Amino acid sequence: MTRGARNLTLAAAAAAMIAGSGPAVAQTKLTIMVFAGMQNLPLLAAQSKGLFAKRGLEVDMKIAPNSDELRNGLADGRFQIVHAACDNSVAMVEMAGADAKIVIGGDDGMNRLFVQPEIGSVADLRGKTVAVDAVNTAYAFQLYEMLRLAGLERDKDYKTAVVGATMKRVDALLQDKTMAATMLNPPFSQRAAKAGLKDLGEATKTIGPYQASAGFVMAKWGRDNADTLSKYLSAYIDGVRWSTDPKNKAEAIKLVADNLKLPEDVATAGYEILIASMAKDAALDMKALENVLALRARHTGKPTKPAADYVDLSYYQKAVAGL
Repeated sequence: MTRGARNLTLAAAAAAMIAGSGPAVAQTKLTIMVFAGMQNLPLLAAQSKGLFAKRGLEVDMKIAPNSDELRNGLADGRFQIVHAACDNSVAMVEMAGADAKIVIGGDDGMNRLFVQPEIGSVADLRGKTVAVDAVNTAYAFQLYEMLRLAGLERDKDYKTAVVGATMKRVDALLQDKTMAATMLNPPFSQRAAKAGLKDLGEATKTIGPYQASAGFVMAKWGRDNADTLSKYLSAYIDGVRWSTDPKNKAEAIKLVADNLKLPEDVATAGYEILIASMAKDAALDMKALENVLALRARHTGKPTKPAADYVDLSYYQKAVAGL
């Protein structure tokens, strides 16, 4: 081999090495929307540990200001996947006629009823105003049910005010004493308690099992992007496994503390609550989903479909099988 040929060979080898140092596969871009909170730990883990990237996914996570924007953005195609209380997906089907499907579970919501300090019991909310994200979805139904069980009827015995996401509702109660109650979960529930708001108890202790956090998509997008969706769910499940592994506890707490700008003690308490409420591998609890549907039917006066009609777990099953 001549010196010139040898130099060309070495140059080609060097170029190959440089090319090989980049991503092994093209990155598929996804835009997702979530509500701020501890429940995003698996997503934060999937981002920071490269679990999306190694599956060829580039995920841009947006924070939802309210459930209307999250649902509308999914329906419009601005977001491909969203994570929120699964009743939002049901609402898309029942209220907007959209073909949305729940594809993965998450946790039970970790919600607690918080009230102004002078409120002694749930019954004391008679004649008061309660704060909700939207009047006809998810955690609003939890609130209505807790009040119903205490003998209070919506619109007759109390009023509702649409405020928005959990971070906005805690601010509303702290800044406006006429906002008497709302549902809060970590880390906003810890913030409320530290600020002197009163905790009247855990929602699921009163209303029973509840499927809260879930991932959902438009059914057509799922069918058209089945491989991408399964890869995304695989990364998410890996994020759940990393988050719940005791050896990663300190790193996981730091991850949420940094992301949500929390003191270490608040992040630690929130982490413990999340781990206790999160389903193994984010599996969907169908009985808890049935309770979600029962609450919707009771508080809207309209029947719902069977739980299985709102769900497509084929992508989840493929994701789990591949891990």
